[in-house]
Amino acid sequence: MKVLITGSSGFIGTAVTRAVVAHGDEVRVLIRPTSNLKNLEGLDVETIHGDLQDPQSLKKAIAGCQGLYHVAAHYALWDQDPATFYKINVAGTKNLLCAAGEAGVKRIVYTSTIGAIGLPDNGGLGNESLFPALAQLSGDYKRSKFLAEQEVLKMAQQGLPVIIVNPTAPVGERDVKPTPTGQIIVDFMRGRMFAYIETGMNLVDVEDVAIGHVHAMERGRVGERYILGNQNLTLRGICQMLSRLTGVPAPRLRLPWRLVLPLAYVNQWTANLVTHRPPRIPLEGVRMAKYRMHYDCSKARQELALPQTPVETSLKKAVQWFRRHGYD
Repeated sequence: MKVLITGSSGFIGTAVTRAVVAHGDEVRVLIRPTSNLKNLEGLDVETIHGDLQDPQSLKKAIAGCQGLYHVAAHYALWDQDPATFYKINVAGTKNLLCAAGEAGVKRIVYTSTIGAIGLPDNGGLGNESLFPALAQLSGDYKRSKFLAEQEVLKMAQQGLPVIIVNPTAPVGERDVKPTPTGQIIVDFMRGRMFAYIETGMNLVDVEDVAIGHVHAMERGRVGERYILGNQNLTLRGICQMLSRLTGVPAPRLRLPWRLVLPLAYVNQWTANLVTHRPPRIPLEGVRMAKYRMHYDCSKARQELALPQTPVETSLKKAVQWFRRHGYD
């Protein structure tokens, strides 16, 4: 099968591209002229230039393809221009999926986010049947991805053959940017984590996420959502794992998120008006820390045979890759 992959130079997109190539599909990747292609070196893929905000380039890119993996997104906790999130994540997704529908693409996997999965009021595990209220979503990234997913679900109801996957927090090799989760690992390795907020995350190996995409293309049910995750952990537990792997002491000081929140507001103000660079204490990250983001990943395990690489193994791969490439 010939497939188009967007976001192939990013962290998840690179892993997906490698998994799809290994699966034996003919792969075309949509890239922008400014994209960093280091993660694609050595891969047998066809490259085509285009942009999610340019519908004509998308029609050209999707022509002749039977499958589509839409992984591309503007993924960040801050941007000088918040409108960018909506232009790329919402309008860009609609542009691409409309082009795919017109081209008669047979199967589509859309990469959403765990932020579009709701959490129960009683503090239990989130699952695919739960949707958060838009007002409960912190930050333009989560809000834009939630709105994009709602558009995708509407298209699925109208007959578009699209399956939605919601990765949790992936870790592993080739996190070039790095992602916000990867930045936690890098900051820990550099000894910059002097304290922690008692929050919860679900970690998963990025290569498992990629295989989950391939299996979703093969056997996922159209219009369904699948959480691609593995182990629910506290941030303190993650730090303890990283301490064992790196030899760097885990922070012992626990700070209530309410105490850190005013500092994050000041940092955000400084970033917006003074430095014009991402804040060291991301406001949206602190807001998210209020919730223990733990999820039930059994649906993807049962229906997609999602692999479950031990999280400590995945963190070890990430640490070793960051070290080899001078991030510490």
